[in-house]
Amino acid sequence: MNESARPTEPPSERRTAARSSVVWDAVRPYVEAGGDVLDIGGGTGGFAVRVAGLGARVTVVDPSPDALAALSRRARELDVEVAAQQGDLATLLDAVGPQSADVVLCHGVLEVVDDPVAALATLRQVLRPGGTLSLLVAQRHAAVVARAMAGHFTQALTLLDAPVGARDGRAGHRFTAAEATELLERSGFAVGAVHGVRVFADLVPGSLLDLEAGATAALVELERAVSERPEYLPLAAQLHLLAR
Repeated sequence: MNESARPTEPPSERRTAARSSVVWDAVRPYVEAGGDVLDIGGGTGGFAVRVAGLGARVTVVDPSPDALAALSRRARELDVEVAAQQGDLATLLDAVGPQSADVVLCHGVLEVVDDPVAALATLRQVLRPGGTLSLLVAQRHAAVVARAMAGHFTQALTLLDAPVGARDGRAGHRFTAAEATELLERSGFAVGAVHGVRVFADLVPGSLLDLEAGATAALVELERAVSERPEYLPLAAQLHLLAR
């Protein structure tokens, strides 16, 4: 294949597109009309700056000052405004106040908190009536498969029979779709949609996306096609839930 046929995007951006397209498609309708968006644990702002680019007022709360500094640089480079506050779920109400957000993004955070139920209770207080929670969590079935494929059979067996929301060592909590849905409903949320994220993206060799023209676009299309098919949810590395 000649050089002109190779993809022009950096490899990291191609892999990110394959992994994040489903979540972005689901969240975009809720943020493109504007309003106040809170991104808890938003880190360096990869998602937040895209939301801000649509006109929403975005606040990122994250415990890492280095991540927040990188967020501020990224926002300046893209000429968007994103408020950055150092903190975590334990200090969230003090940082932003109750009923301060129309949309809360909680992506990859519930895995690492000590008490997911308490965390969701805090997020519910931060949301305004009728507000939307975008929750992204690690999925238990895929973690079992990943441990087994890596040869960690005892770890896979332990995770297989672990109680709801049990920790997967240092990797944190893992949830099935049914467990995550029940957890949200017990916390007072009404779940509107569940999507499987990274069903195939983590299984495709990075070299394929780097070398084959059109491979990333085709993979993104495939991820979108299976994201709402219940039979593929157990294969997803992550689950994305939208709740009110």
